[in-house]
Amino acid sequence: MNLSFWKMHGALNDFILFDDRKHVFPVSDRPWIATIASRKRGIGSEGVILIQKSKRADFRMRFFNPDGTEVEMCGNGARCVARLAHEIGAAPASMSIDTVAGLLRAETKGDTVRLFMTEPKDWRLDRILRVRKQSLRYGFVNSGVPHAVVEVKDLDACDVQALGSQVRYHADFAPAGTNANFIKVTGRSSLRIRTYERGVEAETLACGTGIVASALVAALAGRARPPVRVTAASGDVLTVDFRLTKTGATGVTLLGPAVHVFKGTVEYK
Repeated sequence: MNLSFWKMHGALNDFILFDDRKHVFPVSDRPWIATIASRKRGIGSEGVILIQKSKRADFRMRFFNPDGTEVEMCGNGARCVARLAHEIGAAPASMSIDTVAGLLRAETKGDTVRLFMTEPKDWRLDRILRVRKQSLRYGFVNSGVPHAVVEVKDLDACDVQALGSQVRYHADFAPAGTNANFIKVTGRSSLRIRTYERGVEAETLACGTGIVASALVAALAGRARPPVRVTAASGDVLTVDFRLTKTGATGVTLLGPAVHVFKGTVEYK
């Protein structure tokens, strides 16, 4: 069976996308999903995304990490799938998306997409984490998936791979683990970010939900004011807007690029 796919990226966070409205994609074959996501054995990506039919939204988004595990959602991936869904006629320009994390809304305009995020939850602010014989002060929020956020003095010198893996698997975040974000505040409404992604198990050039989580945690700590412009490791600047409340934030949106790379087919035996 040959399956058509699109390769897209959001701030160089890249994905393989399939139109699976006929439900023929082998969702139970997780080793094969990991294979096509592999950069040495397959197409290569930081996630595999399916467009499926939904009874409660314009379409259903399913997201698989490069290791084949399915997770709730992905911010950069959701922007890419929103653009593609509109282009193939699966959704209007202003759409609703069914995800494991909940219902999302998105608005597309060319290669730019505004994503209306689910309400952030599971806040932890001003906590201390012991990793690698040092204490890290962090904030935590689930912005669709779980994220820990650590502000550092020198972002360029930060060992994101080593520290990120320690945070990702720390007992405080068991059993699901967490993504780990390291940020540097650069202005009253701006910051830079580097992210270690759960499921990728490495630093990535951008993470949409991590960008959202970092902007929210920075704002709740009094370190930034919305809208927050966040510069990813890719060099792309994404904008996170929201309203602060007494207990967190609401009305969260993520604005950024969704770019086509190429289209192709892959054989499933």
